[in-house]
Amino acid sequence: MQLALKVDVDTLRGTLEGLPPLLRLLERRGLRASFLFSLGPDHTGRALRRAFRPGFLGKVRRTSVLRHYGLRTLMYGTLLPGPDIGRRGAAMMRSVRSAGHEVGIHTYDHVRWQDGVANANESWTRREMQRAAERFNDIFGAPATVHGAAGWQMNDHAFRLLDSMQFRYASDTRGREPFIPVIGGVALHCPQFPTTLPTLDELVGRDDLPHSDVVEHLLGLAPTAPARGQVYTLHAELEGLALAPLFERLLQGWQALGFRVGALADIFASLDLATVPRCQVLRSSVAGRSGVLSVQGARDNVYNSAPASPGDGVARADGVARI
Repeated sequence: MQLALKVDVDTLRGTLEGLPPLLRLLERRGLRASFLFSLGPDHTGRALRRAFRPGFLGKVRRTSVLRHYGLRTLMYGTLLPGPDIGRRGAAMMRSVRSAGHEVGIHTYDHVRWQDGVANANESWTRREMQRAAERFNDIFGAPATVHGAAGWQMNDHAFRLLDSMQFRYASDTRGREPFIPVIGGVALHCPQFPTTLPTLDELVGRDDLPHSDVVEHLLGLAPTAPARGQVYTLHAELEGLALAPLFERLLQGWQALGFRVGALADIFASLDLATVPRCQVLRSSVAGRSGVLSVQGARDNVYNSAPASPGDGVARADGVARI
């Protein structure tokens, strides 16, 4: 059974403070993961505009947002200017790759993408994705091959741009198993490895789930899901800091159950893409998270009888994706 760890790094605090202990924990256990970075300004404070969204205030109360993110982070983009994560955190990001982990793109401006992409046009979407691609290349000296959208928020343009920007695979959605997205009646080429398990911040503080049972709940879910390509998403701000003890128990439990815990690249290497189902993408809610997300839909029977053809995306002449 394969289980990939996808680490979303949303903030400057997560980059500078959450990554070091997380890297030490993974080193102790001999594991690698996929780290996806927010590469532009930290505007976390602007997320408080979501206060009127159904479920948002409940999540804030349950997960102790102030404790996990800190007062300073919650003022970035409002009372304080948003620091540039890519500039201030570049050395730390490169140390993640040097430690043997996979690195990729989460977003350029996390709040801007998460709050704006669902209804954005193609030009806006292309500009935001290009900003992230160029900054990633500036930091790492090579183009990104994996993408994982902030807040699991995408639109049809973004899915198509994954192909033209030649990402090898992505984890932008919630779902049940790896799939090829079908957008506007067309099967694309970039496979999706959706997050298949609940996240800790969706579980901690629930009335029906005592804090002590969160880990057991997640471990109980894992063996019942499809065996190939399970993905667990964690956050550097949470599992790297206050929730680190819970995360270490999770790792111990998954390894005891016989899971091969690794990176998204390990799922990609193990799959025969010709057998991966083609599925539509829906906008739907997920328990414990406010708003609606991009979610794996039903299989598209028009495409599931034939294998995907190789992509013919736009070539990268200078190492940076051009759209």
